[in-house]
Formats: sequence, C-alpha cells, structure tokens
Amino acid sequence: MASLRALRLSALTRVNSPVSRLVARTYSTKWLGRRLRCEHVLDSRHSAYQAAESLIGLKERLAELIPEKQEEVKWVKKELGAKVLGEVTVDQAYGGMRGIKGMIWEGSVLDADEGIQFHGYTIPDCQKKLPAADGGEEPLPEGLFWLLVTGEIPTKEQVKLVSTEWAARSALPSFVEELIDRCPNTLHPMSQFALAVTALQHESTFAKAYAAGTNKSKYWDSTYEDSMDLIAKLPNIAGRIYRNVFKDGKVPTIDMDKDYSYNLSKLLGYSDNKDFVELIRLYLTIHSDHEGGNVSAHTGIVSLEAATFYVCDSDSLFPTIPQTHLVGSALSDPYLSFAAGLNGLAGPLHGLANQEVLRWIIHMKDELGSTEVSDEQIKEYIWKTLKGGQVVPGYGHAVLRVGIYVFDVRLGNSLVWFGQYLAEKTDPRYTAQREFALKHLPTDPMFKLVSQLYNIVPGVLNEHGKTKNPWPNVDAHSGVLLQYYGLVEQDYYTVLFGVSRSLGVLAQLIWDRALGMPLERPKSYSTAHIKKMFANK
Repeated sequence: MASLRALRLSALTRVNSPVSRLVARTYSTKWLGRRLRCEHVLDSRHSAYQAAESLIGLKERLAELIPEKQEEVKWVKKELGAKVLGEVTVDQAYGGMRGIKGMIWEGSVLDADEGIQFHGYTIPDCQKKLPAADGGEEPLPEGLFWLLVTGEIPTKEQVKLVSTEWAARSALPSFVEELIDRCPNTLHPMSQFALAVTALQHESTFAKAYAAGTNKSKYWDSTYEDSMDLIAKLPNIAGRIYRNVFKDGKVPTIDMDKDYSYNLSKLLGYSDNKDFVELIRLYLTIHSDHEGGNVSAHTGIVSLEAATFYVCDSDSLFPTIPQTHLVGSALSDPYLSFAAGLNGLAGPLHGLANQEVLRWIIHMKDELGSTEVSDEQIKEYIWKTLKGGQVVPGYGHAVLRVGIYVFDVRLGNSLVWFGQYLAEKTDPRYTAQREFALKHLPTDPMFKLVSQLYNIVPGVLNEHGKTKNPWPNVDAHSGVLLQYYGLVEQDYYTVLFGVSRSLGVLAQLIWDRALGMPLERPKSYSTAHIKKMFANK
C-alpha cells in the first residue's frame, strides 16, 4: 500500500481518481496541504471516499449555486429596485431602528405564525428532514449548516463529509491555546471566547488573499475557508475555556470519527451521556440563526371561510448578532466579524436571557421552599414579580402573532353562536426543547416546575394586560435542560449560544462576499436636525 504522503499527493495530482475528485470537491488544496495531521483521516476513510465518489461536497455545491443567486439578485435589483419596502418614523430612529426594513438575510426568516424558518423549513421540518447521527434522533448541526449555505436538505453522506472536515480543521494554533490558558479564571468566558476568536485572525485566508490583491469575485472562496476553519475550531476554544474556568484545565482531544456535537460534548466532559450529546445537537440546531436584525411588527386582518381573525402583534425584537454582518460589510474577515458578534451577544439584552430565566426559577424555588409547589403559590409569585415592576423572563415573543380568533356561526341569515378565544403561539424552539424533556427527563423536579409555569404564566400575563404575546420563548427552557445534565455554570451558557450562532452568521457572511454586498452606511440625523425638518409641518 502506498505511503500516506504518496496517497495524499496522488489525491491532489491525479484529477481523474475517485479519491481526488471527492477530496478536491470537499477540501481546498491549500487547506489539505497545510494540515498533515489529517493524513490518517484520509487513510482511514480511503474506502469510504471511493464508495462515495459521486457525492458533491459543500464547497462544490456552493460554487454551482453562486452564479444562479447572482443572476437572481441582479434581476431583483433591476426589476424591483425602485420598490418601497416601508417608511421610517422618528420613533423608530430613536427606538433602536426596530421594525425598519433595510437588510438582506438569506438563511432564515421569522414567520409570524410558524416561528423561525430556515430557507422555508420550520423547526419541526428540520427535525424530520435533516440527517441525525447513527442511533440518534435530533438533527445534526452540520446538516443545518448545509441547509443555511445551500438552501437544500443534505444527504446523510454529505453531512458526514462536513463532520469529517470540521474534525480535521479543528486544531488550534499553539499560541491561541497559550492565550486562553493565560487568561485568569475571573475573566468572563465570553471575554475569553471573543479574545481567542480575534487571535485566530492571524490565520485568516481571506486577509492574506485580500492583501495579495485577489479579485473580488473570489472573495467568497477565502471567506468560505475562514468560516469553515473558524466553525471547526470553536469546540476546542469553548471546551478549553470551560475546562480552565470550571474544571481541572485538562482538555480532551477531538475524535476524528465523531460529529461536531459529540466532540463539543467530549471537550466539555459530557460525551459519556448520549442524551446530553443529543441535547447539544438539538441546542446548536435551534439556536443557529434568527434572522439578521430587527423584524417589523404589524397588525393584520385575515379571513378564512366563515371565521374572521383579528390578529394583534407585539413590538419587534432586538437584533441577534447583527454586528457580524455590519463589521463584515467593511470586508473584515470572518474572525474579526464574528468576534464583534460575540461581543454583542455578551450584552445582557442579547445572550443572557436563558441565564435570567434559570435564576428566576431557582429564586422562586428557594423562596417557596421546594419544587413541589401549588399552582396558587406560583401565581402569587408571578404577580409579585409583575407588581415589582419586573417581567417574567422567558415569556413573550416579539414576532409570533397572538391571534384573537372571533367566530360567528349562522343558519341562513340568523346568528346562532358568537365567540372568541386567544390562540397559543409558542416559540417552536421552546416546543422542541419541551418535547425533548418530556422524552428524556419527564420526572425531573425543575422540568415539572417549568411545565407548571408553561400552564400558568400565559393566563396571568393576559390578566395583567401588558404583554401582547404571553407564551414562552426559547430561553424559557434551555437553562433547565443544561442544568439537568450537570452543566450548571450559568456564566458559560452564552458561550454555547455563540458556538451555535456561528452557523447562521458565517453562512450569511459567505453569501455577502459571493453577492458583493456593499459597505453598510445608513444616514444619521441629530435631534436638532429632526426638529428643523418638521418645524413648519
């Protein structure tokens, strides 16, 4: 049998061989050449590659899709470029630009009825259609990334290719490992996370290509390489931070034969629990993308057969991690762009909601003295929270509609019955986590308490009258699940959120470069200028 080096060189030079076709599709020559450590991966998967020679890798599929998307965008700009998306009010300018329609985001859209959709696929759709690990049921995040990049559901074999590539790209430069290790344990995990990602910019393929004068039509290629490298390295960064801050500082190694979520779980120290690994697969998938900015709120009236629906919306929500998109528009590479997003995520209005939920539940349990509490006790505690000028964390969604459904039933021209009810619009990401809990931890006291809240809080909030959508969102559940499996360090939860969100923002950044999206530069006004604009109106 040929040596490993000979096999690798053969795969790169014999373009008609089955191995070379697949490797060339899946890995760039530059990437494969500079990572000798993956030679044993090539060797162990030689037969698998030969069997899968007809597969199309992610990068090759993306290269096929880019010209089509470029033509589509060119048509939209030519035919629809003068169309008005909406108006802007002074309140919106002062209100964080909520609801202003002025951003392109391809991967996901928040639907008022179905919640988040990834290229048209809902959370339940993704759970049914995206490939799962052998013996598992939850979708693999690798499959969702393929969907975000291509708009297509991948095969199990294509997902395996992404898993293999991320594992082989996962090693951190020694100076980044040393940088993390030198951080004091008192430095917040998110600060360490952003620091490590920024330091990885030293490895940026895009930065080097740009400095060398590469044609802008090729920007997407080096952005793709950086994005794949960065996503692949995040478990090692996140795991190292967790082990240093909360454990003994000993970091396990990536298992080249396992998927992304398994390896993240292993680095955290929980891979022996297959249910925890499944939870991480679900967690990374449902938290991966949530549009690119603010979503406008609106009120509409819809008719359906004999019923009339008066649908009332809530206000728009805060952006998730728009900083990645904004900074990337300056042609900052994926490392700098994502680091900016992480710094935004670390703010209390963004990524800390699940911590606030868990702390609120624990405080309630401690004050009431037990997890075995009556519905009446919970109602009293909720009212105490509201009367104290606080909100019930984890409840309310800024985009999902709460429909007041009004029905009338007639026989001929006579009105027989008239009624209305408030329709439930629970965040499907919450529902996915609840279904997971019902299957894996139905008797856990904290989950039972969360279930009581699920049945009680909406009614109290409706009676309170100041919450337009009283149903739970994704943050109302995730902390309790993580705590059940032993990951109790609440300050770390946002790091997991950041790992997940990399899939969405970096998929979009690749497309930003492929479509030649320009530098963002909205117009700003001073208060004095606004007063002057409307002085005589």
